[in-house]
Amino acid sequence: MIRAAYLRTCSLGKQLVCQDRAAQLVEFAVSLPLLVLFVVGIFDFSAAFTLKQKLTNVARDAARVAAADPSADVGNLTAGVPSSVTHAFKVIDSYLTANNLNDCGLATKTPSASGVTWTYTIAPTGNPPCGITVIINRGYYFPVTSTTAPDLTCQSQAPGGQTALVGTCVSIQYAYAWRFGRAASLLGRNTALPADLSAVAVALNEN
Repeated sequence: MIRAAYLRTCSLGKQLVCQDRAAQLVEFAVSLPLLVLFVVGIFDFSAAFTLKQKLTNVARDAARVAAADPSADVGNLTAGVPSSVTHAFKVIDSYLTANNLNDCGLATKTPSASGVTWTYTIAPTGNPPCGITVIINRGYYFPVTSTTAPDLTCQSQAPGGQTALVGTCVSIQYAYAWRFGRAASLLGRNTALPADLSAVAVALNEN
């Protein structure tokens, strides 16, 4: 009875109001931006997590390699870049190349020195931007009871009257071009994401 009345109403010149054949299309158009946001987010954050793991691994390897090398040449800045620093630098550059990551011209970069810290910097350029900063501190010291993680500058921690341990700190900052922000703009959202991904590692000097 109700169905018959509904059909009669539609037959009285109100077909456009009663038709629902385009409802699925409207629903898809409304949900498409959200679907795109989810898909892009999954792939983008997965890629960022993978890159973060790679940077962490190579920072640890480089710190261990440098810490195991003799440190006799570290204090003589007139002799150029110490072999232990060069060794760690080559580990990083080789790892990036082996894992199909652009080294942004890092292989030909000459570092700047400050005390026992050497910094290799390639400013981000291009689209997507390619940039990297590598900091190697061969005299990184910290209190024996310290629970503070090293920062990205590899700045030594004040002993505070405690016994200080001396190690090698390696920091890597790698530019990362996020796609999630552009996808979020489809929903009218502005998302602030870090311009680079980073990793830092410390190994105690053996020599």
